[in-house]
Amino acid sequence: MSSVGKGAATASIGKILQGRGFKVSAIKIDPYINVDAGTMNPIEHGETFVTNDGTECDQDVGNYERFLNIDLSTDNYMTTGRVYQAVIQKERNLEFDGRCVEVVPDIPNEVISRIEKVAKKDKADFVMIEIGGTVGEYQNLLFLEAARMMKLKNPGRVLFALVTYLPTIKIIGEMKTKPSQTSARLLNEAGIQPDFILGRASVPLDEPRKRKISVFCNLDPKDVISAPDVDSIYEIPFNFEKDGLGDRILKKLKLRSKTKDLKEWNSLVNTIKREKPTVKIGIVGKYFESGGFSITDSYISVIEAVKHAAWANNKTPEIHWLSAQKFETGDKEELKQLKEYDGIIVPGGFGTRGTEGKIKAIEYCRKNKIPFLGLCLGLQLAVIEFSRNVCGIKDATSREFDSKAKNPVIDLMEEQKELMEKKNYGGTMRLGAWDCDIKKGTIASKAYKTEKISERHRHRYEVNNRYRDLIVSKGLTVAGINTKKDLVEIIELKGHPFFVAVQFHPELKSRPLFPHPLFKEFIKVASK
Repeated sequence: MSSVGKGAATASIGKILQGRGFKVSAIKIDPYINVDAGTMNPIEHGETFVTNDGTECDQDVGNYERFLNIDLSTDNYMTTGRVYQAVIQKERNLEFDGRCVEVVPDIPNEVISRIEKVAKKDKADFVMIEIGGTVGEYQNLLFLEAARMMKLKNPGRVLFALVTYLPTIKIIGEMKTKPSQTSARLLNEAGIQPDFILGRASVPLDEPRKRKISVFCNLDPKDVISAPDVDSIYEIPFNFEKDGLGDRILKKLKLRSKTKDLKEWNSLVNTIKREKPTVKIGIVGKYFESGGFSITDSYISVIEAVKHAAWANNKTPEIHWLSAQKFETGDKEELKQLKEYDGIIVPGGFGTRGTEGKIKAIEYCRKNKIPFLGLCLGLQLAVIEFSRNVCGIKDATSREFDSKAKNPVIDLMEEQKELMEKKNYGGTMRLGAWDCDIKKGTIASKAYKTEKISERHRHRYEVNNRYRDLIVSKGLTVAGINTKKDLVEIIELKGHPFFVAVQFHPELKSRPLFPHPLFKEFIKVASK
């Protein structure tokens, strides 16, 4: 089921195999009709992750990149919409030689061909494939059919791991295996027998539970792997290894370890667990409230980037969620709360909701010398705030918020205007890796230690160059520019300990063993 930990499990198994000396790649399959994740609601679906080549995909692709320290591409992401679109296009191009095109086997065959393409392109020994959704739903059935067909064709080269949930009802005090039994039976109905069951639970599985799952789900007790809750997802590979998962996988595939080295990863986990001073970071956002629940998946890469940077600075991150809408009234007591934090982040987003609250928070950080990091929309709002309150352009705004704005200090590029007029929204933003030249002597140059960088983007609106000279003359530094299109990429404020905002999403490139330099510098300053 959703959020049970399939993505973290997939990434963790990949890490184990990587530690054994194998080259690993990964694919996420989303059973949605959507062609990509770009048009999905972040509260419902979680963060939209973006690859270097500009693919808007599921947040689990971010998990794979962070765990495996690899850059993935459009080939590593699949949706029902994308697969059907490809098959229909082939039919239109007469690539089926006039025969009837059928759901089975043509859709599963397209899935298989895409998996094989990734294996070849990435020169992978192992391809980890995560099929999203819940077993028993009809929408992922065709992907399970593809998996069944792959196993039939290559019985010694394909393994299945089923992630199941074992609830422990407190009032009864017993861990229940029935959902896992039902799950395995539904998978059997799709023609698949799991080779492993990863038992997600609040605590480790005991031997009686493992034996019961073994008997009812038709597999060796040694292949029932305990997957209890952990404080950090980066511990999961070691939890799996407690049950010998790596050895079991290689035994089934008749392979030998080339090496057995997760020393750096082990050192990371020890650093995470070690008692350290705390750094308190507030994130001013709007995509984490769902009814009475607080859901943080919308900002998962930002969270992880903060963690990576904190650990690198020998700090324990303490992250707090601050609703942007609470600051919209400009209530001084509400805004004073920002002083409780060592640093404030304003992340990306779309639409007008909460923007005025974010602007108020940015103004407070600017005036009170609170370390501030703005990401994408965070940069745009910082420019609006500075234009209004320092440059005297009281009606400064973004074209996104007011299509008839007199002073759109944030505006659309010409090519984006054409796309918007045609209502061509999907996959048409400024996406993926874009180059940026950094100005010497800036905080950004100090952080990056280089003058040329490449960062991932996902936005449609830019700083309006008609206002650039004015805002620079009033004290805002343009610290980074994309010279090809003459676009503002980084801004900073002189005389402030850390007031930096970027048009891109640095969080997407942060890795636990290689924290992003901008986040690392932000946490370093915030810690002081």
